[in-house]
Amino acid sequence: MEYEAPLFLTMELSNSSRLGSCFRPGNVSKEGQLIASPWFSTTFGLIGLCSNLFAFCVLVSSSRKMHSGSRSSFLVFLCGLVVTDFMGLLVTSCIVVPYHFIRFQWTAVDPGCHLCNFMGLAMVFFGQCPLLLGATMAGERFVGITRPFSRSTRLSKRRAWNLVGLVWALGFSLGLLPLLGLGDYTLQYPNSWCFLTLFHDAKNVTFCFAFALLGIFCVGLSFVLNTVSVVTLCRVYHDSESVQRRRDSEVEMMVQLVGIMIIASVCWLPLLIFIAQTALKTPPVGFAPNQIPRETEKMLLIYLRVATWNQILDPWVYILFRRAVLRRIYPSFKPRPSIISLYPTLNPSLRRKFTQESVLP
Repeated sequence: MEYEAPLFLTMELSNSSRLGSCFRPGNVSKEGQLIASPWFSTTFGLIGLCSNLFAFCVLVSSSRKMHSGSRSSFLVFLCGLVVTDFMGLLVTSCIVVPYHFIRFQWTAVDPGCHLCNFMGLAMVFFGQCPLLLGATMAGERFVGITRPFSRSTRLSKRRAWNLVGLVWALGFSLGLLPLLGLGDYTLQYPNSWCFLTLFHDAKNVTFCFAFALLGIFCVGLSFVLNTVSVVTLCRVYHDSESVQRRRDSEVEMMVQLVGIMIIASVCWLPLLIFIAQTALKTPPVGFAPNQIPRETEKMLLIYLRVATWNQILDPWVYILFRRAVLRRIYPSFKPRPSIISLYPTLNPSLRRKFTQESVLP
């Protein structure tokens, strides 16, 4: 069945030369207006913002209780992740929620596509950065567990923030590509958000692959590095000579990191795989090059909503899986020596230094 674009939008697009490239035939319909609920978006955004704000307060409180030498890079990465999730929800909610209440016409409010391009960049940036940060955290823990005594691999707080800044810069650079000519950001069904375009031209296909494959690579890299780190910790636990010398801080960080990885995989992989599969498909028969089947638009919306749960669930991993919480649930979970206790031949002064620095409240 051929897709018929709404007549009023087709005429508007053909008669106005001032409209930007984010508008395409068929991205405005009454059906889309009916399925959009303002209360769902508002409630969803408020829950996410409150969760991340609460997690940030907990992180700041924990940081203040720490000694100056015991602030780990992992805590810095967690702060970067919480800030990224919070800002992502704040920026997108400031556009989506007013749309659902006011139901403004994008062609009248944003004929030049400046707002749409901004939102598309934000969606790509705040979607890709948590995956990049997850891979960075996995790499930091992998090095910290497998090479605990290497001074060159130990990150200071400043270097950790520099890495977070590099991750943000990479995510921002990826989001800039459509504005530089590689692909387009277009208005998406049901007309309340903008994102990358699933057209089958070379530029959009290239950008879709870049976005999807980078995200899948980050999830896969996190899985490999976290698996090696967990296996290393398990070997330490089952070592007959060190069964009582457990590394509570390392275990706590790995539990949190594995939780973040699982959430990212469940929430983001369906969307990333769907984007890659759609880009690989042959264009449907009977559709113009700048048209997308309604079913594809609906599935993209569903997968996007699943992906946004990542920003709500991430902060609760840190909130719930801290030793302060685990000790209330499991009172026998008491502090034990760190990884340095596994090496009795190490210089005592160096042992004390590494042990203090490995403490994470």
